[in-house]
Amino acid sequence: MPHTTLSVFTLKPGNRRWGLAQMGTSPPTLQRVPGLQFYKLMGSGANNGFGFWPNLDRYGFVSVWDDAAAAASFFDQHPLWATYQERSAEMWSVDLAPLKAQGLWDGKTPFDYPPAQLQVDTGPMAVLTRASIRLRKTPRFWQFVEPTSAALADAVGVRAAIGLGELPLVRQATFSVWESAQAMQTYAYRDVRHREVIKLTRSEKWYGEELFARFQVVGSRGTLNGQDPLAGLLLPRPAQSR
Repeated sequence: MPHTTLSVFTLKPGNRRWGLAQMGTSPPTLQRVPGLQFYKLMGSGANNGFGFWPNLDRYGFVSVWDDAAAAASFFDQHPLWATYQERSAEMWSVDLAPLKAQGLWDGKTPFDYPPAQLQVDTGPMAVLTRASIRLRKTPRFWQFVEPTSAALADAVGVRAAIGLGELPLVRQATFSVWESAQAMQTYAYRDVRHREVIKLTRSEKWYGEELFARFQVVGSRGTLNGQDPLAGLLLPRPAQSR
């Protein structure tokens, strides 16, 4: 069964040039990794990733694998990931089971597979939104989305929220982890700023392509900003190098 992971890593001081170079040099190696169906290596921005200016110390890696064994083999044994570990001050990874996914990512539907039977009303949930922004719409996008997305980190029930991007300004993604489905839904339906932005994206046709995916979080390892965002919400798992 396919297996999805998302990793956020923060580089050690002095590794900015190396990290930026990986956006171009890592993909040829990743394309040859056995069992890796889909991946995106992304940068981040200031202010938890939601700022206009880039954060050259933090990156994200979204991956979909043939199965959990293929993912474990890469994270535990592959030389490329070992180098990322050596260069990083901290890493945080989550295992994700898709509950709902709609839209396309570079013309693909990477999360369109049936997960194992899950209790969708319990445990932490995650949301990934990704969009390719029409160039002429970027000023409007950043006018509304930057402050709205930055406020997401302070929403009730959010354990982690980060902005990621494939290309500066025009290919952007948001990843958030919530204590529960109820907390996530309360924000989505009741936050005025969030609902306003959703309405504008439709009426003004900001996006050339977009994807929305909702997941149950089934595993978590490592830290983000010095803490385990899901501490106390998941059963302890054996330590792994991912």
